[in-house]
Amino acid sequence: MTEYLQVQSIHKDFSGLKVLTGVDFTVREKQRHAIIGPNGAGKTTLFNIISGRFRASSGAILFKGQDISAKPAYVRNRQGLSRSFQITNVFQELTVFDNIRSGVRSRNGLRYHFFRKPDNHRRIKERTEAIAEEVGLQEAMHIPVSALSYGQQRALEIAITLSTEPELILLDEPTAGMTREETTQAIRMIDRVTAGRTLVIIEHDMDVVFSLADTISVLHYGKILVSDTPDRIRHDQRVKDAYLGEE
Repeated sequence: MTEYLQVQSIHKDFSGLKVLTGVDFTVREKQRHAIIGPNGAGKTTLFNIISGRFRASSGAILFKGQDISAKPAYVRNRQGLSRSFQITNVFQELTVFDNIRSGVRSRNGLRYHFFRKPDNHRRIKERTEAIAEEVGLQEAMHIPVSALSYGQQRALEIAITLSTEPELILLDEPTAGMTREETTQAIRMIDRVTAGRTLVIIEHDMDVVFSLADTISVLHYGKILVSDTPDRIRHDQRVKDAYLGEE
C-alpha cells in the first residue's frame, strides 16, 4: 500500500501556547486510521492543519507524495481530501437534497447560472440522490435540514463530505452527541460509505474506534504517544495510563 498521507514533525502554537509539539504519523492507501487522546490533546487542531484550515507553525503535510503544507483548504479538497467537522456544519434553511447537491456541483465545476436550473444536469441529480441513499437519507431528501434529527444532521454532514468524491476522508467525532442506537447505525453507515477509501477519524467513543479502525494513533500532550493495531493499543500500558484508563 502506498503512503497517502504523511504528517511530518507538525508543530502549532497559538500566541505562545504550544498545542502540537512534533506530530509524526503516516496513513497508507485504503487504511482506516483513528486518532484518539484526552481532551485538549490537540486532535481537532491537527485536523485543521491537515485539511488546510490552519497553517502549521512548522513541519509538513504530504498528500499522495505532494507537499500541500502551503495550499489552502479548497485546493486540498480538489485534490481529493475532504473533512467533516466536530460541530454540525450544514445549511439549516436548505433541504437535504440542496445541501448535498451544492458539493456535487462544486466537484463537477458547475456554478450557479440564473437561466439554467441545477436539476437540468441529470448526472448531478443522480449523484446527489445516490449519496443521500448511501447515508440513509433518501426518504428525507426534500426536508429542510432544520427539521432533521441530530443523528440525521450528522449523517448529512458525512454526505456532504462524500459529495466531492474524496480519496481521503477526515471525520471529526462523527458520533458526538448521538444516542447508543444512533451510534450503532452511524458505525454501520461509516463502514459502508468509506469502503475502498482512506479514512482518518477522530473519535472519543472507543466502541466506534475499535469497530472501524485498523490503525490507531494516540495523541498525548501534543505528540503521538504510539501508533499501532487496535489490539495492541487496547493492551498498551502507556495508552491505558494516558487515555483508556480514564474511560
